[in-house]
Amino acid sequence: MELALIILVIAVIFVVRTFKIVPQQNAWVVERLGKYDRTLTPGLKFVIPFVERVGYKHSLKEVPLDVPSQVCITKDNTQLQVDGILYFQVTDPMRASYGSSNYIVAITQLAQTTLRSVIGKMELDKTFEERDMINASVVSALDEAALNWGVKVLRYEIKDLTPPAEILRAMQAQITAEREKRALIAASEGKRQEQINLAEGERQAFIAKSEGERQSEINLAQGEAAAILAVAEASAEAIRKIAGAIREPGGEAAVQLKVAEKAVEAYGNLARVNNTMIVPGNMTEVSGLIASAMAVIKGVPPGGGGGGTAQARPR
Repeated sequence: MELALIILVIAVIFVVRTFKIVPQQNAWVVERLGKYDRTLTPGLKFVIPFVERVGYKHSLKEVPLDVPSQVCITKDNTQLQVDGILYFQVTDPMRASYGSSNYIVAITQLAQTTLRSVIGKMELDKTFEERDMINASVVSALDEAALNWGVKVLRYEIKDLTPPAEILRAMQAQITAEREKRALIAASEGKRQEQINLAEGERQAFIAKSEGERQSEINLAQGEAAAILAVAEASAEAIRKIAGAIREPGGEAAVQLKVAEKAVEAYGNLARVNNTMIVPGNMTEVSGLIASAMAVIKGVPPGGGGGGTAQARPR
């Protein structure tokens, strides 16, 4: 009975040490008699008991590693408190087992020294503007060194850059002054644009007003010209009608009567204006005036005969 129990225990131990189940995204390094033999991939694997053993177990997942905060000095001798986070992944389990006694500590120390070196080549203002360049420089340096450790450095991110309090106050004052300067510039530009707009508006208004006055004068002149032309045409038409009426039977007598009326009316107006009654001394003067007017109407010079030649008087 005791022998059967001993055999059972030995069998259980043999099974446990022989069969290994490797989880997904893991790699186990097997040593045979203390020497590297092979790497076990995920699944059910067999190991020779008492001859082989699993020496190292590695996770192949991406691992975030917090890099402790440290003080870095910039090119312009300003202290910066910098901390970051590093992401890496085991790519070669054998190298990760035998390349470094502790690859995590090695990566952390190398990240800190590389970060100090990169920031030491930059001025303070550039460190805030060139974070991507700093991260890329750290990753490049770490990735080259980590090849011997079987580790792939994927990326590095700076979490915080903290300058001294005095520098922070100076930077805040600088930012405030810059924003005030921008505000003043914007206000002056607004006033300048406002003045330009007002001047342009006044100019356009003056041009529109002058154009309106010019058009008004043109319209007025055209209206006066049209009125004068209409009066002239009406007068010409009236003259033509009077001339036609004179040539009609009894037209000449009517004209004589009209001229006589105008003459009498003129004498009457003179009397009213001068408060003196003016009467012709000889009534033949009225008939002579009528005859002269008729001669003008007929186109015959005054004193001329009906087509005869005037006689010259002896001196």
